[in-house]
Amino acid sequence: MKIDIIEHEPPYRVGVIIGSLSRDSINRRLAGALERLAPPEFEFFEISYADLPLYNRDFDADYPQVAIDFKEAVAEADALLFVTPEYNRSLPGALKNAIDWGSRPWGQNAWANKPTGVIGASSGAIGTALGQQSLRGTLSFLNVRQMTSPEAYIQYRPGLVDDDGKVTVPETEEFLRTFVMAFAEHVLRVLTVIPRP
Repeated sequence: MKIDIIEHEPPYRVGVIIGSLSRDSINRRLAGALERLAPPEFEFFEISYADLPLYNRDFDADYPQVAIDFKEAVAEADALLFVTPEYNRSLPGALKNAIDWGSRPWGQNAWANKPTGVIGASSGAIGTALGQQSLRGTLSFLNVRQMTSPEAYIQYRPGLVDDDGKVTVPETEEFLRTFVMAFAEHVLRVLTVIPRP
């Protein structure tokens, strides 16, 4: 079977998946800050999953349109950035549900080979370390090409990111700039080795 390869020219479209459904999510603010710090060759767009029903395999024979639209948005992204809180020492249930939808029906995994970064913010002292580990385990099973370092567990304090997406603490801004530049390099490496069909 012949596969047509798409040349990877900028802009590179990064699908952002916010782990919280809250409109006032601190992780939504963090995502805005990362977009502001990213190189101009990268365009960010949010992939929403708020309207997905709870997954069960009875849907596999007749996938609902909302799930088809979600999977198409994932497929259209050159790369993915998960920006997520930690719920009860794990990833949020709604996010896990979205990942399950994207992986089904069997053999139609939308996540495979996507260059991906994971980051998260929490008010807690350990940030989102355990939530990210839960997420990373699931993404590994789905053959996602994850950036493994630098790891980024952001302890969020009120005012850390202002309404315009500017990080107000210079040390945190520099760390996030390092993270997003490493992510950009990871994306380009993966797309060079595993071009999108």
